[in-house]
Amino acid sequence: MGHKTYISFDWALKRLLRDKANFDVLEGFISTLLERDVRIKNLLESEGNMEREESKYNRVDLLCEDEHGDLLLIEVQGESEFAFFQRILFGTSKLVSEYINRGDNYDNVKKVYSINIVYFDLGQGKDVVYHGTTEFRGIHNGDVLRLSPFQQQKFDVNEVYQLFPEYYILKVNDFNTWSKVPLEQWLYFLSTSEIPEDADAPGLQAAREKMRYMQMNRSEQRDYDKYLDDRVIFQDQMKTARGEGKLEGYGEGYGEGYGEGYDKGKEKGRAEGIEKGRAEGERQAKLDTARSMKRLGVPLQTIVQATELSEEEVNGL
Repeated sequence: MGHKTYISFDWALKRLLRDKANFDVLEGFISTLLERDVRIKNLLESEGNMEREESKYNRVDLLCEDEHGDLLLIEVQGESEFAFFQRILFGTSKLVSEYINRGDNYDNVKKVYSINIVYFDLGQGKDVVYHGTTEFRGIHNGDVLRLSPFQQQKFDVNEVYQLFPEYYILKVNDFNTWSKVPLEQWLYFLSTSEIPEDADAPGLQAAREKMRYMQMNRSEQRDYDKYLDDRVIFQDQMKTARGEGKLEGYGEGYGEGYGEGYDKGKEKGRAEGIEKGRAEGERQAKLDTARSMKRLGVPLQTIVQATELSEEEVNGL
């Protein structure tokens, strides 16, 4: 199988970029995205460190702490997930609650940045990068609630939103525009795993030196090859499952409607096939969400209520 010169970012995030010697790659990426200088102090335990079969090719995450104590959760998601927005909300909420000691004052709550790199069409929107913050706006005159001068001094921030988690969603699938804009250079690399010669965005020069396929030993190359194969197989399985759902529904509708007229049966089969394919996709998304929630230690009843799966189905995952 042919290889690009550089290994994919999701693989590097799982293995290579966890090495302190390679923090400069991550620091360059985060600094470019957040538009401020970021230095990683250390890596913290996250669910992405747990090796599960489905997570080897579908999802990976990395949790960092910078020199200011802020938490940066970087997550790569390869396959569409029905409740993705709720999951990133749950992930940041869990971090906020986990990284404050019992008895601490609330002014010790950690600032969390949730950085999500997705390789599927999430929601409806034409942009590639989305940034979400929390603000409180008056319902009568539309003014934004602001911090008092004392709060600004105490918390060392200027605006309320800076106290709350911030969300970044990078929809990099099929992004193929190369430019001199640093963030667009990173988006291009995340999408294509290629680094053109004139790349000058922070971190990409380090990536050019440290993320070459041929620099890995043979064992690492075999693991990477298998990872790519597994990812392709997984995506094909998902497409096949959805396609079979559509075809099966189409065939059933065609057979039932043929006696009443070809056109009527054809239209009924198409409608039922689309609906069955959609239902199969939604069910798979619920199963993925349930797996994620189980990994996070969410109570069984909460998972059942959130996904509408049965206790038996959740326990069987």
